Amino acid sequence: MDRFAELKAFCLVASNGGFSAAARQLNVATSSVTRLVDALEQRLGAPLLNRSTRSITLTDSGRSYFDHASQILAALDEADDAAAGRDAEPAGVLRIAAPVTLALRYIAPLLPELARRYPRLELDMRLSDALTNMVDEAIDVAIRIGNPEQQPNLIARKLAGHTRHIVASPAYLAAHGAPQTPDELSQRNCLLFAYGASRSTWRLRNADLATEVDVGGSLHVNNAEMLRQAALGGLGLALLPTWLIQPDLDAGTLVPVLGDYQANPGEMDVGIYAVYPANRRGASKIRVFTDLLAGALAVTPA
Repeated sequence: MDRFAELKAFCLVASNGGFSAAARQLNVATSSVTRLVDALEQRLGAPLLNRSTRSITLTDSGRSYFDHASQILAALDEADDAAAGRDAEPAGVLRIAAPVTLALRYIAPLLPELARRYPRLELDMRLSDALTNMVDEAIDVAIRIGNPEQQPNLIARKLAGHTRHIVASPAYLAAHGAPQTPDELSQRNCLLFAYGASRSTWRLRNADLATEVDVGGSLHVNNAEMLRQAALGGLGLALLPTWLIQPDLDAGTLVPVLGDYQANPGEMDVGIYAVYPANRRGASKIRVFTDLLAGALAVTPA
């Protein structure tokens, strides 16, 4: 029993990034959680956590141990649910990481339906356009846009395709004209999603011919909705996803340019993916959420 208590205390500290938060979830004193984790590290003879006054992070040994310990605790929860006849009803906390704008557009409207279907399911949403560390933040499923690298400890389920358009407002095009070739983009005010690099490149492909163009402009921002608003306001050209701007294209408030080209910041074959640990492959919490999101994305433009 002490070993299970140690496992649970360690996993909660790792998941929440601190001893106090873990203690609140266990409804015990922080000192009790500290003693359990100390005892676990002493028994293993290896440090599992890097501790400082500002943060708690996992060591390399801690990452590996957390992965195995999470499997054990998840299997125990599933066994309890199955024995109690609750295996058909997803329950407990589901920690989700997702890009801000995509989550607001497509996950937020699903919340009432999720609550109605699965009243014992709790969601812990972490919204950021930065790439999250799933282990350090104890994320159960991350929604990512791109083409995830193959990793043996992660499963990537494609939920939908993902295309982008280079667009501008009619007012901007009336004042500056529409570019006729990709090279002309380097001479225009391009509104850029901030990926952290000072240099930005847009890749365009026409038939089998791909070209890369260095672009720059007056706005760098790490949020797609703000780029959309700036483009609608006539500030410049923006490279935006179809799922975000289709209503604007239909209304004519944004106009595509270089329509004969596919466009993207990087590789062309990208999608919207749900990424989750391989050891959670059969988890009903992840399955019901990703199924519902895939259904919502299926009725929208790519």
